[in-house]
Amino acid sequence: MRVEEGFQPIPFLEDNAYTSDPVLPSLLKRTLPPSVFTEVEPDLIRLGGDVITTIRALGSGTKVTPPQLIQYDQWGRRIDDLQTSEGWRALKAISQKEGIPGIFYERKYNEHSRVYGFAKMALMVGDTHVVFCPLSMTDGTARVIELIGSPELKKDIFPRLISRDPSFAFTSGQWMTERPGGSDVSQTETVATSANKQSHFGPQYSLNGMKWFSSATDSEVSVALARTGSIKDGSRGLSLFFVPLRLPLLRSPSDPVPSSISNGIFVHRLKNKVGTHALPTAELSLENTEAYLIGTLNQGIKNISPILNITRLWSAIASVGNFRKCLAIATAYAKVRSVHGGIRLLKDAPIHVSQLAAINLLYRALTHMVFGVIQLLGKAECGVARPDELRRLRMMTPVAKAYAAERASVGIEEAMTALGGAGYMEENGFGRSIRDALVEKIWEGTTTVLSLDLVRAAQDPACMKAFISWSTDIIKISPSALLPRIGESLDILKAALEEVPTCYQAPVSPIIPRPALLLVGTIASATSLLEHAIWAHNTGEASADTDVEVFARWVAEGGMIAAISDVKRAKAASEERVDANARIVFGVPSRNKL
Repeated sequence: MRVEEGFQPIPFLEDNAYTSDPVLPSLLKRTLPPSVFTEVEPDLIRLGGDVITTIRALGSGTKVTPPQLIQYDQWGRRIDDLQTSEGWRALKAISQKEGIPGIFYERKYNEHSRVYGFAKMALMVGDTHVVFCPLSMTDGTARVIELIGSPELKKDIFPRLISRDPSFAFTSGQWMTERPGGSDVSQTETVATSANKQSHFGPQYSLNGMKWFSSATDSEVSVALARTGSIKDGSRGLSLFFVPLRLPLLRSPSDPVPSSISNGIFVHRLKNKVGTHALPTAELSLENTEAYLIGTLNQGIKNISPILNITRLWSAIASVGNFRKCLAIATAYAKVRSVHGGIRLLKDAPIHVSQLAAINLLYRALTHMVFGVIQLLGKAECGVARPDELRRLRMMTPVAKAYAAERASVGIEEAMTALGGAGYMEENGFGRSIRDALVEKIWEGTTTVLSLDLVRAAQDPACMKAFISWSTDIIKISPSALLPRIGESLDILKAALEEVPTCYQAPVSPIIPRPALLLVGTIASATSLLEHAIWAHNTGEASADTDVEVFARWVAEGGMIAAISDVKRAKAASEERVDANARIVFGVPSRNKL
């Protein structure tokens, strides 16, 4: 039989990425003022169409390829010429034109600008080959300069970081990770030596060292941590610096592009990664690299923290956005794939729809939770957040990033299996989404690292009170008419809330931080779903019954009961369990009781 003969599978066709999304339209309708929603929704509808047509086409086939590094020319001279694909550059340019990250700093919609901009990113991220990695660091660098940058940085660099014009815009890297420490920057080896002069951008220094994981090597500028104090000072001896990748940085468009090594930055090699293949990630040597101090000497960790908080939420949206794309594919496929001898579509098979409903439930929970934290960030940046909202933002930022990464990866895999063998094919994009989404469990802190950060936040009684009160207050306004449907779920949610403060009472069990973070994430997503369900019920939304059902199911079936059990088990664990863990893994008892 020739391939053209016999049964012909029908290709699935995705609908508009925005209008077909089960969460974003109603979430934005609830969270944005009516005037803002009315103004931005047409742009999101337009973008939703572009995502599945022009943007996807740009990232398909061989248009986006891995970067190449040419270290030497034919005469043996070091040139470190980093070459990225045309598709990569085009996707970055489209993102900048769409106002990412410009929307956040134009602040046309005040504190709601963050929600609007991140909604655009959520639609695009699955089809843009991780260009949002350098753009996230560009966003963070812009925020640092806005807060503590010198007048010259604000005048000459800030406008380029937030520009919608790709020919004018800069992107920025963020150089923290080094060989000794990984996420532990206290072991930073890069040394900054004062040049004893004031440059145009600020106090000038010379950097010498190695940055082990640089994921924006094709950027124009970067920020970097370097040691200005003693190695004995650990992280308290670090300062933050602004680093041009080439000198001169500011030049006329007609001027020749300076050499890639003109500022003493050498690319040792490009990383060979499991995913994010189009993203140039490198090991860099800094040799007498010119840099300029940002903020206060030896306050590098404090000064760089706005970048970390922002990039963690970009990471959370990347998890949600990749999940969105894969769920959309699985849903579209169910509408065209015939089964049972060709007499029924998958969408009419209850067992299959049950699987899709479970995936959909997880997507809804994660999206509502992450956008709830984004709302807080927008309020904080515009100076309209209440003290309790600022405390909740501090507590929820590591949770949103870690919880979304942990759960979305599982959801993406489930969406892939909903296509059977067709889901395992590279052409549909599942493979790249899985590989790229997995890195979100590592970038900007692993779940374990972020769970320890949550310990620091949650041990502040004011932060804990802000989180518990937020959830409790929403529970209290649950309409009595809904109690027959959600009463059991409310009881489970209340029981979960009772467990959280006890997790962080000193001394904290050495194995509780991770399960405690997952419990907090489950509670936060449930509370966000409840808030949305109450709004839908009170306003008579057509989706009200579904929204109520989603909340009730999430609490009963989304892992909250298991999360409570895991926390209780960890709290009850003794040193014997810690030793048993070590014997299981290494064959010997633990010698470190931290």
